[in-house]
Amino acid sequence: MNIEDYGFIGDMHAGALVGRDGSIDWLCWPRFDADACFAALLGSESNGRWLIQPAAGEWHAEQKYRADSLVLETVFETADGTMAVIDCMPVNASHRQIIRIVEGRRGTVTCVMKLVVRFDNGLSVPWVQRIDGVLRAIAGPNAVSLVTDVPTRGENLSTVADFTVTAGEQKILILAWHPSHEPTPQLGDALELLASTERSWRAWARQCTYRGPHREAVMRSLITLKALTFAPTGGIVAALTTSLPEALGGVRNWDYRYCWLRDATLTLYSLMEAGYTEEAAAWINWLLRAVAGDPAQLQIMYGAAGERSLPELEIKHLAGYEGARPVRKGNAAVDQFQLDVYGEVMDAMHQARRLGLVLHEQAWHLERHLVDYVAANWMRPDLGIWEMRGPSRHFTHSKVMAWVALDRAIRSVEAFGLAGDVVAWRNLRDVIHADVCEKGFNATRGVFTQFYGSDALDAALLQIPLVGFLPADDARVTRTIEAIATELMENGLIRRYHPQESAYVDGLPPGEGTFLPCSFWLVDCYCLLGRKAEAEKLFNQLLAIRSPLGLLAEEYEPRLQRQLGNYPQAFSHVGLVNSALNLARRLGPASERSATDEAPSEASRPPQ
Repeated sequence: MNIEDYGFIGDMHAGALVGRDGSIDWLCWPRFDADACFAALLGSESNGRWLIQPAAGEWHAEQKYRADSLVLETVFETADGTMAVIDCMPVNASHRQIIRIVEGRRGTVTCVMKLVVRFDNGLSVPWVQRIDGVLRAIAGPNAVSLVTDVPTRGENLSTVADFTVTAGEQKILILAWHPSHEPTPQLGDALELLASTERSWRAWARQCTYRGPHREAVMRSLITLKALTFAPTGGIVAALTTSLPEALGGVRNWDYRYCWLRDATLTLYSLMEAGYTEEAAAWINWLLRAVAGDPAQLQIMYGAAGERSLPELEIKHLAGYEGARPVRKGNAAVDQFQLDVYGEVMDAMHQARRLGLVLHEQAWHLERHLVDYVAANWMRPDLGIWEMRGPSRHFTHSKVMAWVALDRAIRSVEAFGLAGDVVAWRNLRDVIHADVCEKGFNATRGVFTQFYGSDALDAALLQIPLVGFLPADDARVTRTIEAIATELMENGLIRRYHPQESAYVDGLPPGEGTFLPCSFWLVDCYCLLGRKAEAEKLFNQLLAIRSPLGLLAEEYEPRLQRQLGNYPQAFSHVGLVNSALNLARRLGPASERSATDEAPSEASRPPQ
């Protein structure tokens, strides 16, 4: 099945993808941990799967979420009747579990259930035993227990069942994860857990203060972000999956089950401006804990609980989604020097204070160390926002974000009475600004370029006005926006950079879809320029490519009309929320983030 044919359920500890055919083909248990994952890749039954669907004959299925919740219904229509599979992960349960309720709605439907349990990224076949009517599957530290009123049997290293449901009848199946040394947990009443989970999601949704256009899309994105949050720490993982390809059959397959610092400021805005102060505070506190320590050891990403060791491995026994290899666990980009993340962290801290969050006094102590590190290292080449696997370069966006680090430090001192060497910081801020305007700007083309001395474009340059480095109506910026919208656009959506440049820039074979967050950045730039009609048109195009359930991956392939990359992608949904806010308000996140009290220095003004 296509990536967008899956729905997402979760409980802020774990998550699963449920296919429109009634299959759960991807499941990450506590802390979004792959080792406790029984389904290795979408549609790969030999590596784990849990399927419930009509047993025979033709059928048609549709999925929908119950309103403002993460309770998912897959409704099957057959010649003999209609039945629904209702899936949820209880949010207030004492143990991690998936509840699947098969409900007859018309006539009689004969169903089949097949459970293939595999741990360790699909490698380990568990030891299965039945104890007091409960099926237990154990491998190493992990165990799952299947509790159901449906008679099951073993068959070819799987658990199967055949049963019927008639109108008004319900069959209950619960799969619970627990440490293998512990007994099967007491799971509670499934129907009450389902009802309480639905109530909990709806109560959370009612806290949303956004009442503008496209509220349904905004709410679905906020619910998705909430479900990608690891509740004990507040960390928000970038996606539920690993190695879903950026090009079908390609090698650009990465593990996204971690928390990226780069997402910090925009995630903060999407939560705060929708009324979710508690979640925003938890995210900022996670950020502070994660980056605490020596600034030289700051990483671009961490685990959901702040883990630092995320070594990249190839899982060679897995074929990959539609043959895309390699399949990866971990992410080697964790060890890269990416200058821009320092600016993102400083911006997030400054905006948190502006938006009313109370930060511990030690936060500023840490921020000053980060600024000192930027001051000493901003001239170093880095691997940039796109985590290049080619040579280090002086990426223009990275230098802009170094400027942001100094700028936000200065603003924090001025706005909140914090202590800092503002004179030195102002001088360095002006030096960086002039350096970018001289070396990151291609006078022949009249645009800012991907790295110093290059003539190539990069959609990350859309951030120049969004972070307040230069205003959107500065001629150099406007020309850059226009060039990106012309040269990097395919069927109305934006690529990160030109495909023909990819092998030269990042050392990997060309081939990927349009990058959805970049398209949302273009919406935001249009808003800053006052080009509301163009912003609305592009935003509506982005809404139209969402899955039937309102979910977005990282990328979209316009020619194939398919979503690509890891799914659901937090950064895409953050972009959707913030663009909706920018369209609905005169002072949305783009205007607030880019606002500045000062004009650029004389050295960095455009030539007259």
